[in-house]
Amino acid sequence: MATPAHPALNPARSAILASPDPVFRRRVGDALTGMRWQVREANGGAETLACLEQAPAEAVIVDEWLPDLEIREFIAEFRQLYPQIDVVSVDASLESGARSPRRNEVLHALRCAGNDAHDASAIAGGVQAAIPGVAAHTAASSSTSGQRETGAPIPELIGMDPRMIEVRRRIRLVAPRSTPVLIEGPTGTGKEVVGRALHRLSPRAGRKFVALNCAAIPEGLLEAELFGHTRGAFTGAERRRIGQIEAAHGGTLFLDEIGDMPLALQAKLLRFLETGEIQRVGENEPVRVDARVVAATHQPLAKLAAQGAYRQDLYYRLAVFLIRTPALAGRSHDIETLTNHFRGRINAAQSITAAATARLVAHPWPGNVRELAHVLERASILAEGRPEIDAAEIEFDEAMN
Repeated sequence: MATPAHPALNPARSAILASPDPVFRRRVGDALTGMRWQVREANGGAETLACLEQAPAEAVIVDEWLPDLEIREFIAEFRQLYPQIDVVSVDASLESGARSPRRNEVLHALRCAGNDAHDASAIAGGVQAAIPGVAAHTAASSSTSGQRETGAPIPELIGMDPRMIEVRRRIRLVAPRSTPVLIEGPTGTGKEVVGRALHRLSPRAGRKFVALNCAAIPEGLLEAELFGHTRGAFTGAERRRIGQIEAAHGGTLFLDEIGDMPLALQAKLLRFLETGEIQRVGENEPVRVDARVVAATHQPLAKLAAQGAYRQDLYYRLAVFLIRTPALAGRSHDIETLTNHFRGRINAAQSITAAATARLVAHPWPGNVRELAHVLERASILAEGRPEIDAAEIEFDEAMN
């Protein structure tokens, strides 16, 4: 990955605080601001990188745990992208590389934050930290996160709700295999994001990821779209065309809304899953294709199969490994994390008030993560360039509620 180009801004005494703990960010930020530093906050690793794409910094202060990236891998990648920036970590064993001439000020801010937490009796002692006084924050992070993740980072799937942790765990388990995967979950919960993560972490990552929405193509054209056709196979077939299954050879085929596939085509897809062969429309000779199938649906396929509305044999072929994406409702602790992520992508310089955040947390989110992203983009526009998004700018689609 090439080092991103930066705006011509002076990074001196500019720092980014990367931590999922808002109390830690506030304490360190207050200490740095008192020493005339300009401070930006990031909830995780992906947001930190987004901040740096907009403007440089002299130092990045990294918590010992991030919600979206494994800390060691994040720091290793960060050093490759930004070798000139000083990385100061709560865990000093992870530090190396560039050193800011004002590093002592950063370390002092961390000590102040740790001492403040200790004085407030916010956590229990006894945790060893690389920087004196920061053990308090480390213990608090451990207790609130509840569960630590290991393995390849999946930054595109954000949140520390146990159900999201389980989604990432299952992705890491099955990604290296060619096992078919069925992703079930409500609309807007990121099923295609899961499919792309499976592909990215698989040995097929260097080949194509082909996505097809089975509900978006008329039934009469879906067979040709999937399996391809020969010239003259039907009216309008003026030349031979390979289908999406064949286009995914060596890679991953993502079939969205698989529950809407007509029964006749379900039988043909089942044959491909069983034999690895397809037959183009209008041709008699089969063609061998090596493509991993990842399917997604918002419908309860097991229930439909039991009722005879979906082929049971195809369901069992697709659901060799099942991943369920959770609704956003009931994941209130993830809403702030997701809000910071989307805000960083829309306008990292724009903050959001506590009243606006409370309004977001109270919403039932029938459109899930997709709705949250749209609400925040709308709010950023309604703020008319102001540095903060307030509750008045948070508008919901009443038709969905």
